[in-house]
Amino acid sequence: MEYVYAAMLLHKAGQKIEEASVKKVLEAAHVKVDDARAKALVAALEGVNIEEAIEKAAMPVAVAAAPAAAGSHEAKHDAKADHAKKAAEEKKSEEAAAAGLGALFG
Repeated sequence: MEYVYAAMLLHKAGQKIEEASVKKVLEAAHVKVDDARAKALVAALEGVNIEEAIEKAAMPVAVAAAPAAAGSHEAKHDAKADHAKKAAEEKKSEEAAAAGLGALFG
């Protein structure tokens, strides 16, 4: 994945994505570079419109976020119910512990 990140960083910086530049970015990040992987990445990206690929990749994320936002209300409600249930159980447990202590002194 770090190879793809290096290519994206180079693209964002306006640099040409070449094997040597990918290696430099990875080495600067203290990543042990595999020459074959760097070469394969450059070959795979040749002729690819990176801006278009980024836009296409980002669109499903935005569409998927909408249903997640609708479900977040339910998740908050469930979390509140769980919290209330746990609080009630803790209170019962504290009462039982207090009753047990009372038996020691009574």
